[in-house]
Amino acid sequence: MKRLFPPEHETVDKGHGRIEIRRIWSTTELNDYIEFPYLNQAFRIERITCNLRGELKRHEIVYGVSSLTEEKASAADLLKFNRGEWEIENRVHWVRDVTFDEDRSQVRKGSGPQVMASLRNLSISLLRMAGARNIASAMRHLGRRSDKALRLLGLTA
Repeated sequence: MKRLFPPEHETVDKGHGRIEIRRIWSTTELNDYIEFPYLNQAFRIERITCNLRGELKRHEIVYGVSSLTEEKASAADLLKFNRGEWEIENRVHWVRDVTFDEDRSQVRKGSGPQVMASLRNLSISLLRMAGARNIASAMRHLGRRSDKALRLLGLTA
């Protein structure tokens, strides 16, 4: 498909058995037409995922807005920030889903689910601040060494 306007920035990553192409177009021309608080840029991101043979697996287009001006964030910056959002998603939610098996939690009533999610996030944050690179491994280690877990919480010296 021929495009009238080439993307302002494009990245190509190869890994995990696939090739991911990300393209971004950004504009300030819509600022007077879109009613959104603090809008400074609107953007369109296209993500194309193929297997290593080049066969299309997924094609996705998302639109977004940013409060950052062009001077503070170029199209490349916006694409990087968007990618960083997924990194956060993967670092926190994947750990919660896999290490804490959150999806199978039986806690469903009242404020219980929110409290449990907060405790899981607190655990992950404390372990990362303590230098843990693998949360599952750190949890197993602390499960065998309650004195270290209490020290991490600041409950013992």
